[in-house]
Amino acid sequence: MSEVRFKNRHRLSKKEIKSLEQELIASTGFAPFLEGSQQIDVAERDKWTVILDSDEIVGIYINDRPFPTIRGLLRISPTCRYITVDMGAVKFVVNGADVMAPGIVEADEGIKEGDIVWVRDEKYKKPISVGIALMAGSEMSKKKQGKAVKNIHFVGDEIWNIGQT
Repeated sequence: MSEVRFKNRHRLSKKEIKSLEQELIASTGFAPFLEGSQQIDVAERDKWTVILDSDEIVGIYINDRPFPTIRGLLRISPTCRYITVDMGAVKFVVNGADVMAPGIVEADEGIKEGDIVWVRDEKYKKPISVGIALMAGSEMSKKKQGKAVKNIHFVGDEIWNIGQT
């Protein structure tokens, strides 16, 4: 991994970490920090405000709302707020396409419209995308048309590629 430079990088206090963690748990059901992390920084990179845990980008802010990154999801293996897509949908999702209802094979029933969600592939159950639910989880696998998730961050996008050689 090459060295990455950030602007306006600052370390969060324990109180700020706790507040951010609670905000992420409220909006996603989990936080992408390792248990007991104490080196959480917020910094800027190009047009992004990122959340770093020991120099790894584990979150991003979009419209002042914290989202976990795919790398953050890979660290913690969450069990809620997921949408599973068939393997035919994967190539579209990782190219930035929104998730369409017909490609969904499973969705967390607890998802509400507007929730931050993560998308995983059917075969490996690994995260491939993070987005905003456009319908409830209970509707997603039943609907045969329409957009179900607005894609915000995906494998191969500029956030994924920061720091990669």
